[in-house]
This record gives sequence, C-alpha cells and structure tokens, in this order.
Amino acid sequence: MSYIKGYDPQTLREIVEPHRCQERLDELGDQRSLAALLERVWLLKVLGRLEESLVVSEQSVRVARMGGTRKDLLRARILHATVLQMRGAYAAAHQELTTCAEEAEGQGWAALAAFAFQHRGKVSYDAEDFAEARADFKRALFLRQQAGAPEEQLESTLLAIEAADRRRTAVAS
Repeated sequence: MSYIKGYDPQTLREIVEPHRCQERLDELGDQRSLAALLERVWLLKVLGRLEESLVVSEQSVRVARMGGTRKDLLRARILHATVLQMRGAYAAAHQELTTCAEEAEGQGWAALAAFAFQHRGKVSYDAEDFAEARADFKRALFLRQQAGAPEEQLESTLLAIEAADRRRTAVAS
C-alpha cells in the first residue's frame, strides 16, 4: 500500500498518513468488490477503527469464499487475522495464520505464505513471544527472497527480525 511511510521500530505497526487513508476510504465508499473490501479492511485497521474493520473483514471472507479463488480466500483470512490481532485476540489470530501459512506453503505460494508468516510473527511479537516471532520473521524472509519480493518487503522483515532480537535481549537482561 502506498499509504505506508514506514514501520514503528518498537511496535512494528505501519506508520501511515491518516488523512490520506481517510481520503482513500471515502473514495472507496461502499464498493463491494473483493479488492475494495480488502483495502477497506486494511484502511480501517490502520486508522484504529477496529470494530468496523472486523465487520468488513468478515464480509470480505464471505465474498472470497463465495466467488473468489483459493488465493483470494487466503488473503481475506490473513487480513481478518490481523484485525483479530489488533483487537488482542492473539490465540485466534495465531491459529488462523498458522492454517493460512500451511495452506499457502502446501500450494507453493511463497509470497502468500511469507505474508502469513510475517503476520503470525507480529502476533507472537505482540504476545511477547519474541523467539517465536523471530522464527516466523526468518521464515517470512526466506520465502520473500524465494519469491523475489520487492526490497521494501525484505527491509520490513529485516526490521522485524532486529526488533524481535532487541526485545528478546531486553527481556533476558
């Protein structure tokens, strides 16, 4: 998303320009395409409007299940899990992301598996399981490299690995 200016090195959350995100939400309006729904989920999530984001994410999963591809459904489920994470439902988010990562890897969809592992790492990071977070970030990095991911994705994963290392060291001290 072009709305991301960077990532907070402590929380690993996206740094966005809220006014640009709101403008894009206004542009999307009530569009019902899967792409529009997924974008609305993300925009609502980064704006902190978690209740609305949850409702739209559940709708996007239903739309993907009824008329999308398996990849579409995985993307919708991963995004839904990130909303659960933001709401503090770490166990549910972790379980959903595990299932999605396994299916994506089983299908040979490295980029999608990396997306799931990256977010599962963030769930573990938020739950303060920094060793597991680091392992998931390392797996995401490997898969992103394998898939030929853009430099900014590799950099965000490297940032996450470093953050998990810092937090793990701080906890051990």
